[in-house]
Order: sequence, then C-alpha cells, then structure tokens
Amino acid sequence: MNRRAAGLAVVVAAVVSVAGCGYALAGRGNALPADIQVIGVPAIVNQSSTPDIDRVLTDEVRREFQGKGKYRILPQATGVDAVFTATITSVALRPVAFNSSNQVSQFAIVTTANVQFKDLHGDRIIWQNPAVSVTDDYNVTTSAVPNDPTALFTQDSAAFQRMAEKFAREVVTSVFEAF
Repeated sequence: MNRRAAGLAVVVAAVVSVAGCGYALAGRGNALPADIQVIGVPAIVNQSSTPDIDRVLTDEVRREFQGKGKYRILPQATGVDAVFTATITSVALRPVAFNSSNQVSQFAIVTTANVQFKDLHGDRIIWQNPAVSVTDDYNVTTSAVPNDPTALFTQDSAAFQRMAEKFAREVVTSVFEAF
C-alpha cells in the first residue's frame, strides 16, 4: 500500500470513529427515550408580578417542542408519554448600560423558572432545573421607563416575545440534550 492510500485509510478511520462517538451539534441532540411520542405542555404557572408572561412562555415552549418534528404536543399533563412543567418564579430588570446623563440606556431582563421534564412511562425525571435563568438585553427607547418588567413589556412587546423565544429555545434544547 502506498503512502497516499495509507494516509487516506487513517483519515477514513478517524472520520468513522468520530461519527459514531455520540457528538452532535448543540441543539441537535435527542436524549429522549424512543417510547416518548406525545409530550404534554400544560400552562406554565406564573408566580412573578409580570402578567401574561405565563401564556406567552407556554405558547413558545409548545412551538419549540413542535419544531422538533416527530412529537405530538398536547396542552395537558395526562394521557401523554412525558410532561413538561414550569413555574416562573421571577422576572426582573437589571440596568446594564447608561447614557452620558447617567440614565439607564439598556436593561437585562432576567426570567427565572423552576422547570421539569418527566417521562411518565418510567415515572422518572429526565431533566430538571429549579432555577433556570434566561437573560435578554433591551435597549431603552424612552427615558420614562420605570424599573419594572411589567412597564417594559407593556412598552415593547418585541422584548417580551424575544424573552419567550429565548426561554423556550434554552429549556427545550436542555431537555433534548439532557443537560
């Protein structure tokens, strides 16, 4: 065997061994048992002072699960193979940038939740995190924004939607990758 063929054989062997090692691109993994076909996503519980965030987060989490393709998503916790539950414990604003007049020009919106994904067939928790924290930045467009997430979301529904999408993407990816 000549050097070129030997080198090609080494490269092919390396590619084959890496392909079978279980690595996947982030967000592409699937650690769910094969018997999970129907996932229940009941309404997220809201213990924060920010109204309506539970509805928006629930809709986005359902949409994110649906985007995984092969699963049927239902809005209840019974009659399903697995169930996703979450309780929003807080939504807060933190100033992160100031303008030349020392007024807040950017906030970080921090949403914290207790999240669990449970396989009902095996009666076991596949993934849980009692303090999932998702942060998104928001540029202030007016100087009259109080330090209140409710006021912020009332003024800018896009910030509300961005937060919900980011939350859903992060928790659903975590469920599928079982981190």
